[in-house]
Amino acid sequence: MTSLFEEFTWRGMVYDATDGLADVLAKERVTAYIGFDPTASSLHVGSLLPVMALARLQRFGHAPIAIVGGSTGMIGDPSGKSQERVLLSREQIDANLAGIRKQLSRFLHFDSSSSAARIVNNADWLATIDLMSFLRDTGKHFTVNYLLQKESVSRRLESEEGISFTEFSYLLLQAYDFLQLFDRYGCTLQIGGSDQWGNITAGIDLIRKLRGKKAHGLVIPLVTTASGVKFGKTEAGTIWLDPERTSPFRFYQFWLNTSDVDVQNYLCYFTFLDRKRIGELDRARLEAPDKREAQRVLAREVTSLVHGTDQVARAEHASSVLFGEDMATLNVDDVLALFGDVPSTELSAAEMGVDGIGIVDLVARLQLAPSKSEARRLVQSGGVYVNNRRASDPRARLTRDQAVGGRLFVLRKGQKENHLVRLTVVAK
Repeated sequence: MTSLFEEFTWRGMVYDATDGLADVLAKERVTAYIGFDPTASSLHVGSLLPVMALARLQRFGHAPIAIVGGSTGMIGDPSGKSQERVLLSREQIDANLAGIRKQLSRFLHFDSSSSAARIVNNADWLATIDLMSFLRDTGKHFTVNYLLQKESVSRRLESEEGISFTEFSYLLLQAYDFLQLFDRYGCTLQIGGSDQWGNITAGIDLIRKLRGKKAHGLVIPLVTTASGVKFGKTEAGTIWLDPERTSPFRFYQFWLNTSDVDVQNYLCYFTFLDRKRIGELDRARLEAPDKREAQRVLAREVTSLVHGTDQVARAEHASSVLFGEDMATLNVDDVLALFGDVPSTELSAAEMGVDGIGIVDLVARLQLAPSKSEARRLVQSGGVYVNNRRASDPRARLTRDQAVGGRLFVLRKGQKENHLVRLTVVAK
């Protein structure tokens, strides 16, 4: 078996590291931590690479700590930010912490083994320390000159907005976090994104000055797409790990739509597939790119990790509907996940009537055609589909029992123009 550092290296997950870390990871059992900012009640796919770093660390016998910034989250890290963040209330942060803890538990094991994971909240120590003690015991070890040299500070100083004293102090707080984790749990390694190097080295310096011990840091790349777009940002918004914010189907589709240029890197970053299997998938991509096998495996693997294998099956089944399968096999939730973002219209029971509604009337009502006469011609030419079935009879009527779950129709004009029809629930 390779060492953890070798594993990180071939997967492209080492942007920079302190001298000697590779030897330490090969010879010793290490406790390491990554910090997560509780700005929302869910992590998003941009947080997935650090989560996978902790999960890999644990698989190699090391002990991971996920530190959730209950206190530092009230300030916000200026690293990589051009503007100061909106400050959250303690109640908002507590709610966000609960959601993040639940998601991390899908990746990390918290049993009683020697490499058991921990989730800790830095409010346990930062919320209780008084200002004078912090300035005396921590602040005196950092000169202003030292802080101004850090990229997260210098970049903001060059901006028009500048940096507040609140965010200026963030680096000291994170350094103090590392010291506390060193004292409490023997933590000697901090991992973070490449924009965290300055914060990490500040903690290493503080441990050296106050404890006379050597600690380490490792930073992983900040992921972007081949086109330079920030990873996890789409036209439809952020891709969250919470199924209530991003449905498992949309999550699956996000990975399925990965470009050929990015897919090998993402297989290395976001799956536990070994080097040989990833190489096989890359060769298959080069030989038959139209089959998109690498993207399909990527979507299955990551969706299974985040949402479970049952949701993979649902997402793959729902995905097949997009390519012509009858919607009769889907339930209401599946259809809403598929078509929740397309234009929709609500029809009352009165509008449906006892005998349903004529297909031509509905096509005109939804403005899939500019007039009833155009709607009739569109239907007769075979250009209208109802729940993926072609509707070619202009005399046809749609009734509630033909709707998915008695509630939904999806009308499609041509190959891409969809419209969701929601039938109001009939009172019993």
